[in-house]
Amino acid sequence: MKAVRYFGHKDVRVVNDLEKPTPTGDEVLLKIGGAGVCHSDLHIIDEGIVSGTVFTLGHENAGWVEEVGPAVKDYKKGDAVLVYGPWGCGHCKPCQQSKENYCDHQSEMAFGGGLGLNGGMADYMLVPSSRLLVPIHDLDPVIAAPLTDAALTPYSAIKRSLPKLMPDEFVVVIGVGGLGHVALQILREMTGSTIIACDITQERLDFAKELGASYTVNSKDSDAAEQIQKITGIQKAKAVIDFVGATSTIELGTKIVGLDGDLTIVGLGGGHYEYNMMGMPFGVSMTNPYWGSRAELIEVVGLARQQKIHIEVERYKLDEAVAVYDKLRNGQIKGRAVLIP
Repeated sequence: MKAVRYFGHKDVRVVNDLEKPTPTGDEVLLKIGGAGVCHSDLHIIDEGIVSGTVFTLGHENAGWVEEVGPAVKDYKKGDAVLVYGPWGCGHCKPCQQSKENYCDHQSEMAFGGGLGLNGGMADYMLVPSSRLLVPIHDLDPVIAAPLTDAALTPYSAIKRSLPKLMPDEFVVVIGVGGLGHVALQILREMTGSTIIACDITQERLDFAKELGASYTVNSKDSDAAEQIQKITGIQKAKAVIDFVGATSTIELGTKIVGLDGDLTIVGLGGGHYEYNMMGMPFGVSMTNPYWGSRAELIEVVGLARQQKIHIEVERYKLDEAVAVYDKLRNGQIKGRAVLIP
């Protein structure tokens, strides 16, 4: 079968010689309908953060059940499903709470399919347990695949701050890319707060307005913080959600978050923050959430089925994977690229 394989630092190739897996036990074989292309893949490819192993890329996956192992009870051939991305041990307390993204044994394991183990940029994908599947019912797998990260990650991050995001508050989204553009829709549907969006191109700022942002600010502007504070006034933003994670965006967040607010850093931009007591308002919580729980993924599917959120998708063939990664590096993907076998 065909697959997009990671062979090592900056070495990604499309191969045609893999054997189609056969599921055993509780394993499920999926016929892939779509595999999302995520910026996290570039950290693997360009920075070599997963080393010493060869595997198939792709951690945002959806398709149809092709074959099940003898221990699988709840799925049959043809069922349309998503693959929950972070694979934990399945037994520890966080895993029992469906929070495999915070599995106690994460440091001892690969992060999941496409992140050290074989993912879904292939004709077929072997999922190690049926517990990692979420039904998508009538959703198109091509549209649904990015829900597993591009929607789940911002949804989980936003839920942390929901009790604070009242109609008289402001929330700032930094970065209107693959995750940020979904975050705007989630905030629009689940909160009454006034939304301010930041990015570095006018195209993305215009896109943010279409998705529910009341205000937009170019984060490259030297006075970006002052522009935002003119909007929020003395109270500042009750939550700032940073989908970039560069030092410059983290510093911007510290200037615009208000007392007892949340500064949530989702992006993997390699930034750093040097703490000092007067660097942020009192009571601020700075967090770096990772993905979301399986239960939250079910909730995300509910939002998508109600057409309250959608992911802007650009469709590509599996053979185009290397070129698509180049486009992603150069900021030429609007929303999410999805590879289709």
